[in-house]
Amino acid sequence: MYRQLGLSAEAGAAPTLLDETVTTKLPRPHRHDVLLAVVSFLVGLVMWSLGVHNSPQRHLVPEWAALVPLAVLSAMELLRRSRPAVGLVVGTVGVVANEFTVGSLATVLIFTDLMYAAVVYGKPAAARRLPVSTGLITVAVTIGFLAWLRTPQALTIGVVTGLVSFAPALTGATLRNHREAAVAARLRAEQTALLAEMDRSQAVAAERARMARELHDMVANHLSAIAIHSTAALSIDTAATSREALGVIRENSVQGLAEMRRLIGLLRDAGAEQEAVAMPSLDGLEALLGQARTNGSASGLEFVLHDERPPGEPAAAPVELAAYRIVQESLTNALKHAVPGTVTVRVARADGRLSVAVDSPYGDRPGPRAPGSGAGLIGMRERAELLGGEFTAGRSGRVWRVRASLPAGEKVVRA
Repeated sequence: MYRQLGLSAEAGAAPTLLDETVTTKLPRPHRHDVLLAVVSFLVGLVMWSLGVHNSPQRHLVPEWAALVPLAVLSAMELLRRSRPAVGLVVGTVGVVANEFTVGSLATVLIFTDLMYAAVVYGKPAAARRLPVSTGLITVAVTIGFLAWLRTPQALTIGVVTGLVSFAPALTGATLRNHREAAVAARLRAEQTALLAEMDRSQAVAAERARMARELHDMVANHLSAIAIHSTAALSIDTAATSREALGVIRENSVQGLAEMRRLIGLLRDAGAEQEAVAMPSLDGLEALLGQARTNGSASGLEFVLHDERPPGEPAAAPVELAAYRIVQESLTNALKHAVPGTVTVRVARADGRLSVAVDSPYGDRPGPRAPGSGAGLIGMRERAELLGGEFTAGRSGRVWRVRASLPAGEKVVRA
């Protein structure tokens, strides 16, 4: 509502809308300010009753007139936090009027506190200007009285002016700078903690994604074969088919259990004496295709490997693992979705790039099929992109093509 009216309320103010007019109530004074105002006035009143005056010989006005600036400045103490600028302006007029009376030291001391409060609680621009302006005023007063009186006592007037105006302003500026520095340090600490938490969350998310890819690639192949052959055993009720299906199911169950144990070994903190777990590489492709031949025999699938890599030049370990997993997932997808035919796997290395190509027959497949979730394609793409490589997969006529190009060097770019 305030933005629509083009108005802004100061801290502690409570604007209320009455007949299209806005009235701003003065905030309730802080209890410390109330106590300070009361004590200041009582001390000044006691000093006046005891005859303690700054200029007792001055009788321009009656002595009781010194109580007027004292009362006004004491009242301004109630506004030292909420309206520091108003308090300083009224206090300046009051301390000047105090010089035309017998004078009260309490009035001068109250003015110093109003100057201090104007810097500490006032607007930033005023807080920057007051120390400079009071310093210039102190210098000007000192030079002016020296030129007028031409006595060393004129320096006393300059010192008193500095103590009354410049010193409290400088003290307030110092305190305010320390407070702002503390707030800035706290904000920086909070931002650092927030960034650290974001980095931790991203690291946890990245590790979860990596674990999901590993779990999917290692277990999905075996579970897909188990699902296909168990469905075949249930749909084709012959002793030979059931026995063959049970053999494939048992083999994949054992291999899947071994893969799960290997994954658990990777996740467990490796001790100094714990044997390192071997990571799959492209040298195991022949065994991988042999397993695929066993699992896909009932579906009329054949698997052919063309390894065109130069001998004795393995790629970096992360690249070898990513390429192996891409081939493994492609074979799993072929077992689940491909029609009878030949699945061709081709691996080559040239110009510092390792290329992987898997072609499988595409069409309407009869018989049992295992459901797919699409997570395999996502995992293959993530593996390639994390290494700075490229990945494509899609249908081309009656062939489903998977292509991956990965950097084969030791320095692997990670996203």
